[in-house]
Amino acid sequence: MPVLIRREDSADVPAVRTLTAAAFAKPDAPSGAEPVEVGLLDKLRGCDAWIPELSLVAVDGSGSGSGSGSGSEVVGHVLCTRGHVGTVPAVGLGPLSVHPHHQRRGVGLALVHSALGAADALGEPLVALLGEPAYYRRFGFRTATDLGVVPPEPAWGAYFQIRTLTAYSPELRGGFAYAEPFNNL
Repeated sequence: MPVLIRREDSADVPAVRTLTAAAFAKPDAPSGAEPVEVGLLDKLRGCDAWIPELSLVAVDGSGSGSGSGSGSEVVGHVLCTRGHVGTVPAVGLGPLSVHPHHQRRGVGLALVHSALGAADALGEPLVALLGEPAYYRRFGFRTATDLGVVPPEPAWGAYFQIRTLTAYSPELRGGFAYAEPFNNL
């Protein structure tokens, strides 16, 4: 499926909320229950850690979208927000959301590659995330502790990963801190 990756704009916010709710919906959740990731997005948008250049959407590029114009349906979203390794600025990736009807079609792949490229272009040293190692290794993510970066929760182990970027220096070591809204999950 062809997709266009672009920066999120204010008109995309309702569609991003809807697709994030669909992407993280749990079959056994009570009716009307909103996944925690939806509220997290709202809180991240309203905090100092928000980096507008690193909030990206994937829109259906086939010309058959149901959004405001032909081919404009938002089918995926990724976000990187300000984090820190010790006192050094870095970014944390997540949440990554792809609408269930568009999963396993390369949308997530395109979003992560775009987010990494955009973070690199902004001079960020690394991107950190909590996710499935088998999925994220394809993007060059490695277990963070292998590079001297300690996860916020030690139990995360191999699931807490980093991807170094051009501005990375091996001296960058220490504990990683996500944006404040992540601390209230």
